[in-house]
Amino acid sequence: MMNTHKTLSVRTIDDNIAIVSFNRPDSANALNTDMAMDIKSFFVALPADGVRVIILTGQGRHFCAGADLKERKGMNEVQWQAQHYAFEEALHAIMHCSIPVIAAVNGSAFGGGLELALACDFIYAAETARFGLTETTLGIIPGMGGTQTLPRAIGAPLAKELIFLGRAFSASEAHQWRMVNRLCDPASLVEDTIACARTIAANAPLAIQAAKTAMNEGGSLPLSKALYCELTHYNTLLKTKDRHEGINAFNEKRKAAFTGE
Repeated sequence: MMNTHKTLSVRTIDDNIAIVSFNRPDSANALNTDMAMDIKSFFVALPADGVRVIILTGQGRHFCAGADLKERKGMNEVQWQAQHYAFEEALHAIMHCSIPVIAAVNGSAFGGGLELALACDFIYAAETARFGLTETTLGIIPGMGGTQTLPRAIGAPLAKELIFLGRAFSASEAHQWRMVNRLCDPASLVEDTIACARTIAANAPLAIQAAKTAMNEGGSLPLSKALYCELTHYNTLLKTKDRHEGINAFNEKRKAAFTGE
């Protein structure tokens, strides 16, 4: 996979795991317009690349410190809204990605940085990471999904308290509240996340995608409709080669070799 992005560092391991790093370390990986456009470009181009899992992390000491306020200084309302539209498109590109996206939060994830992490399927975090939606201290509110995704992750009362206060919180708190799936030593965070990604990538990719879609689509539906949603995606897998491969491999006592067909 070629890296053609100004603000992202992209590398592929095992031919099917992409490690995407925000690459503005001198600016704490703050989200600017170029980065938003690069995020959208990367995720939109994904289907042709054979990637089965994406790891999203940051270069240097930070994950993403939020919107680049230096770029925003002096913007009028029209310019601000145009930039924010680019931010929204980046967020939606991650949220609508058909394959698993794991956030490996290596440092500060504030404002839009935390919202990008929450747009991923789940989060691994360094024990030293810090989080926060502090927009109310700047006269705005979270505008990249934070008022919706944080309550879904940790519950509405706690999310309201954190957003109203504009309070930062630790990785340990985020793990205790189940926003973060796993705490890692900072030195091993990426390798720990890669180990998880390798296990996922070894499973049937069409099944992983169907499971992700069923959970995402069914999560907001009444149970009866959600069960129908699940069954619809289940049935799409019956005609796949990977379904036959999985059953044959089990009965032949060997590791399945899934091809995504």
